[in-house]
Amino acid sequence: MAMKSYVGALLLLLSFSSTINAQVFPIGNYGAKGDGTSDIRQALLSAWKAACASATPAKVLIPGGTFALSEVVLEGPCQAPVEFQLQGTLRAPADPSHFKTDGWVAFQHVDGLTVSGGGTFDGQGRTAWEQNNCNKDTNCRTLPINLRFNFVSNALIHDVTTLDSKQFHVNVLGCKNVTFQHFTVSAPGDSLNTDGIHIGRSVGVYIIDTTIKTGDDCVSIGDGSQQIFVQGVNCGPGHGISVGSLGKYPNEEPVVGIFVKNCTISGGTNGVRIKTWPASPVGTASDMHFEDIQMNNVANPVLIDQGYCPWNQCQAKVPSLVKISKVSFKRIRGTSASQVAVKIACSKRVPCENVEIADIDLVYNGPEGPATSECSNVQPLISGTQNPPACAKVVS
Repeated sequence: MAMKSYVGALLLLLSFSSTINAQVFPIGNYGAKGDGTSDIRQALLSAWKAACASATPAKVLIPGGTFALSEVVLEGPCQAPVEFQLQGTLRAPADPSHFKTDGWVAFQHVDGLTVSGGGTFDGQGRTAWEQNNCNKDTNCRTLPINLRFNFVSNALIHDVTTLDSKQFHVNVLGCKNVTFQHFTVSAPGDSLNTDGIHIGRSVGVYIIDTTIKTGDDCVSIGDGSQQIFVQGVNCGPGHGISVGSLGKYPNEEPVVGIFVKNCTISGGTNGVRIKTWPASPVGTASDMHFEDIQMNNVANPVLIDQGYCPWNQCQAKVPSLVKISKVSFKRIRGTSASQVAVKIACSKRVPCENVEIADIDLVYNGPEGPATSECSNVQPLISGTQNPPACAKVVS
């Protein structure tokens, strides 16, 4: 109830402050043309600058139509709350070589931001996915992210779509009190490294009643994330809802307070998971809870993987030093696409502590037999329905 009350108050506050009596700054007044080819970057920057300087709430308006836009940073601080209302479609350059940085549209150092309007941020990512060779080259080129929110506070992003980003769709960094509601992420399942919403070093991020279809994690939660709430999310295709991967870099900040509830994951390569790199520096992740999750033909529905090593680009045999504690998986049901439906694989060096598994009902109908579970380096608290039987196989 506390979360719902807080979110409701935040939505009301932002909606009121950013739209009532707002002065409107249409990009057409600054020379923008919706012909799909003329770059509106300068017009948008001019409209944003004027709105940001307004002493009263302001609105940058992008009307219906298709507008070409090269990479842009919309910078604060602003004098009053600002709404970015996208009614049409913004279209990124298709060729990744046209980008100088790893972001397409970035909002930065803004307090009191609304992004709304029913429009679409089209990243035109298909040509970029074909060039993605990060599975072979650790020094691969970083591709641009559709939407970046850098050091933004008190923001509401709702009723807009991010389409076919070249890399992550959304990156949230250093933010405080940011809500995504009725937000849509859309990309095919074969789009590489296109996480829906990635969060790092941010406090109070709410992802509510949102649909995410992509080729990587629907939601990925990185180091320094605190008080993250994911509720009513429909995920799939994709790689599920993940905490991590953690432990890849030195001096990562603790992850504390992750709450994933009332979500549906369909056809994903993972369900809900926590993943850390082997051979990691010391780190911590605690107070993480996954409850009331519907799985529809999902591989690895429940997973803690402290030996996460994609493409064999790590020292897989060296244990992780990220300490995982105070975790719960409760009321998780549906169908598994793999026989091992529940796998809790913790670190030999720092075993998981205070892990609770309650009321699990996952069915596997493959040729190998019924669903199974595996545990290593953990002694979970088990209660309620256990299908498959919890920790039926203990891996040393």
